[in-house]
Amino acid sequence: MSRYFDYEALYREQEQKLPAFIQHLYHHSPFYRDKLKAAGVQPEEVRTLEDLARVPFTDKHELRDAYPLGLAAVAEEQIVRIHSSSGTTGKPIIIPYTAGDVALWAEMVARCFRTAGVEPRDRVQITPGYGLWTAGIGFQAGVERLGAMAIPTGAGNTEKQLEMMEDLKTTVLVATASYALLLAEEVARRGLQPKLHLRLGIFGSERWGEKMRQRIEEILKIDTFDIYGLTEIYGPGIGIDCPAHEGIHMWTDHLLLEIIDPATGKQLPPGEQGELVITTLTKEGAPLLRYRTHDLTRLKREACSCGSPFPLMDRILGRTDDMVKVKGVNIYPGQVDHILYLTPGASSEYQIILRRNQGKDDIEIVVECEPGANAAAVADRCRHYIKTKIGVTARVTAVPQGSLPRSEKKTRRVLDYREG
Repeated sequence: MSRYFDYEALYREQEQKLPAFIQHLYHHSPFYRDKLKAAGVQPEEVRTLEDLARVPFTDKHELRDAYPLGLAAVAEEQIVRIHSSSGTTGKPIIIPYTAGDVALWAEMVARCFRTAGVEPRDRVQITPGYGLWTAGIGFQAGVERLGAMAIPTGAGNTEKQLEMMEDLKTTVLVATASYALLLAEEVARRGLQPKLHLRLGIFGSERWGEKMRQRIEEILKIDTFDIYGLTEIYGPGIGIDCPAHEGIHMWTDHLLLEIIDPATGKQLPPGEQGELVITTLTKEGAPLLRYRTHDLTRLKREACSCGSPFPLMDRILGRTDDMVKVKGVNIYPGQVDHILYLTPGASSEYQIILRRNQGKDDIEIVVECEPGANAAAVADRCRHYIKTKIGVTARVTAVPQGSLPRSEKKTRRVLDYREG
């Protein structure tokens, strides 16, 4: 097997689908017909990856402006379900799904589970929420497509989660990484691990680092997998890491991926870090063209040692809208995750606290220590790495493990108290 992934062959294959996709979009999506006309782009002009560079991006605010069903590219009678983003910053984004979309999404999630080693004999406990959010029902559909047993506990109620986990002999836990950590710590506190049958964990909906992975795996005695997805692009299940843990395999038979410079919009080659942009080659209800995910990553030049025919994407470093600028330096939460990974005695949890002090930025990073670790030494080492690896001087406070808040959903890492 070649050491490098053959992107040229992948792009040639995807370019066979691209013209028909653009034509379909132009004739069936009023949203994109108007968008392409405004940009002066004729559908027959878009045939290659290079041609895509002339096509305008689609961003989240446009999807929000299309509320409620302005993104639909099919007749209303073909829409069998809708899902929605949280809408915490205004109107939510409504994504319509056809029966074909629902079936394809279930198959992609099932593919993720197969990649992670889930088998029909497994019992899969699904702890993310149900309702308008994509996670719960998306995971359940994938479990059922695979033929495993779904245990749809949904969000919260840790007491019930642990009871079901023990009594039903759950073998696979699906959760946000934050909730998986909360459950793991509760398992450790109660001494439940010998009574459990867990062997795999599949965690998504937020970025999480290697230190958190190691901690969850150590407590629960499981192998864990990072599953990727966005509400706008089906939901969870458009990619996952495999047992080799060399990156996230993305399902490029359905998705065309670009990496761009987030500042200039220029396409970047595999191997260079930038913002992930996705075109949905086979989506029916609400196909998306050059959708800016705002997730920072890179397409890896290397092929995975597992032999998968799908390319690898790095685990997400952060989001362009999660970035904070301190003393002229751009900082992403993923960089702090890496610092904790490098620091002996540091645990997985941290907070970045930003304030203004006499007109200047002040940054404090609170990190948890592993039991028995020297807090002063952990703080000193973190401070050194933050200065040398990120390029900013920070106050670092080391606190005992368990001091920082835990979450049943996603952990809030950045607390910015600066005015404006």
